[in-house]
Amino acid sequence: MQVFNQQKLGFVESMSIKINGHGQAKILTDSEIMQIFIYTPQPYKTVYALCLYTGCRISEALSLKKKDVTDSVVMFPKGITKGHIATRTVDITQELRLFLDCYTPSRDSVWLFPGKRGVSDTIDRTTAHKVLKDISTKHGIIGVSTHSFRRTALTRMSNRGIPLRHIQEISGHRSLTELQKYLGVTDEDKLKAVKQLSFLG
Repeated sequence: MQVFNQQKLGFVESMSIKINGHGQAKILTDSEIMQIFIYTPQPYKTVYALCLYTGCRISEALSLKKKDVTDSVVMFPKGITKGHIATRTVDITQELRLFLDCYTPSRDSVWLFPGKRGVSDTIDRTTAHKVLKDISTKHGIIGVSTHSFRRTALTRMSNRGIPLRHIQEISGHRSLTELQKYLGVTDEDKLKAVKQLSFLG
């Protein structure tokens, strides 16, 4: 009964986040990102970094093989992408390279993030989400999911004036319409927008 109640509570919390966030994962601030990475252990730290710096889905990051990551790019093979539409590559930035260099995957596995031997080939997506949720809750960051990294990355690029077509090549969205629905608008963004309405000087 206690286990059931805990599961029910977790479901209610999850639904509350979805309702308050209008069904979208939270867009992280710089300070929230810093807090999360300070307290996240390996290999999850590198998993989250891949999602943040390439804008990929958590399922894509966890499905990568060692050979998919070179010195300069991360390749997301068609077979691991949503809809299996096309293979895409994303350049590795200096910051992402720091995370990758601090992570050493198991030598006897082809996977970048191998799971428990005899249990699963790779780290489970549910586990990756739970680790993030536990850390975020402990440090007062509410409404975070593993999808927050992807949404934060794509929104940040849009806010910096990167053309949507370029972002689409990185994100792998099927259309610009899908991508636009995905991007977030913060209170700060709206304030910046209305500050442009100066007509008297």
